[in-house]
Amino acid sequence: MWNRDSPAPQQGSATQRDEPRPAIEIADLTVRYGSVLALDDVSLTLQPGRICGLIGMNGSGKSTLFKSIMGLVRPSSGRVSIAGHSPNHARTRGLVSYVPQAEDVDWDFPISVREVAMTGRYGRQNRFRRITARDRDAVDDALARVGLTDLADRQIGKLSGGQRKRAFVARGIAQEAEILLLDEPFAGVDKRSERTIIDLLVDLSADGATILISTHDLSTLPSFATEAVLLMQRVLVHGTPADALRPENLALAFGVDVLGDGRAEGQEPQRDRRPSPENGAA
Repeated sequence: MWNRDSPAPQQGSATQRDEPRPAIEIADLTVRYGSVLALDDVSLTLQPGRICGLIGMNGSGKSTLFKSIMGLVRPSSGRVSIAGHSPNHARTRGLVSYVPQAEDVDWDFPISVREVAMTGRYGRQNRFRRITARDRDAVDDALARVGLTDLADRQIGKLSGGQRKRAFVARGIAQEAEILLLDEPFAGVDKRSERTIIDLLVDLSADGATILISTHDLSTLPSFATEAVLLMQRVLVHGTPADALRPENLALAFGVDVLGDGRAEGQEPQRDRRPSPENGAA
């Protein structure tokens, strides 16, 4: 309690203390690969407990943005802060978890579903990587949440596309990460896995996790995302999914008219499969 003998509180300090620390704070970020401009003066702030859809055509900089958040590329200029830490520090502390696209994984590698989930515990273990009872409990809970308990000992490549995605989501849950990055999690998955993943993301955000998800599945995004970003090297729009998915805004990002069901004009509807990243504006 403040009294007259204590230093007077600075104006605005209480408000600053009450404000949540951003989960992701990116300021004026520019990334180049040689002469190729990948990201141009990107600024983006995400608060804890938010689900943000990242929308853009292939080559728009989505993967580079993920790598920047993970500390895997060196920016030409600008700053990235992850839960108040540098990206490298946040990654090594296990604050950030990444669910990759299917084509980025060697599915023939001899590793089980349980072992994939256990890799999420590495940042919580000592340097000898001794598995503790807490590690096992965290992995068991994560596998149960994604519905893969019965497949825990199966080699990861033996799973369906949707089950593989769920296994990597389980890794993020086991990691107890504050921030979850998902790269096209609905590409090539069945409806059951898609619904399971969406329900998990909503539950995780309710628990305070921040989720950034790149997707070409525009029709599903408004059902679970709290905000969306249209990216084309720069942030074109950052707002509600309804704002981002306005036809005039999608035309800026994709260079085509996009119909209300998430299809580019002239594109046939998708039947029993999700659009792949190769579809461009799908």
